[in-house]
Amino acid sequence: MAEARKPAKKKTAKRRPPGLTAEQAEEIFARLSEILPDPKTELEYHSPFTLVVAVALSAQATDVGVNKATRRLFADADTPAKMVALGEDAVREHIKTIGLFRNKAKNVVALSQMILDDFDGAVPQTRDDLIKLPGVGRKTANVVLNEAFGQATIAVDTHIFRVGNRTRLGPGKTPDEVEARLERIVPQAYLKGAHHWLILHGRYVCKARKPECWRCAIADLCKFKDKTPAPK
Repeated sequence: MAEARKPAKKKTAKRRPPGLTAEQAEEIFARLSEILPDPKTELEYHSPFTLVVAVALSAQATDVGVNKATRRLFADADTPAKMVALGEDAVREHIKTIGLFRNKAKNVVALSQMILDDFDGAVPQTRDDLIKLPGVGRKTANVVLNEAFGQATIAVDTHIFRVGNRTRLGPGKTPDEVEARLERIVPQAYLKGAHHWLILHGRYVCKARKPECWRCAIADLCKFKDKTPAPK
């Protein structure tokens, strides 16, 4: 007679730490704002149009790499009309050091043409209109609305997604979930700068492979369990 099989053990779901409280969120941004009172994007731009182009080019590229390319590009074309006149081949030559440069060059010329045709040459100031532009998604639109037009938006990139989940300030399985959580918990007084504080914290302190927890100003509030010890 065959031996009766033992019932399979049920896998217990891994418990994740709860999200932070509103009071903890306020303390986090109070500390980050003390370190950097006036946070800004590290992309170089001098108009809403050049910002749209720079942010669109920054997908899967570093800000440093984008800035090197756009210094030359914007010297030749810093308006939608000049960008269309420059043409796709010339734009591609300017940005060939950036990842996905062929498709990005096509999008830059196309979005410039759409701004001329559909928005009287001015960058639109609503998310719905911005995401109509070729190569512009929700993240890019949120950056432009925040940086160029002073709107309290949070653009969730890989850095903010990581910081939001590690700290449990904005836990979520998707960028949209993280964005929604952050918009709910970030105090109104800090909402305008929250995007920049979080992205810069993720870029320079809460790094992907090895977060520098020993010098983190919010380490005592962060729910990340595997904190990196100080180097010996």
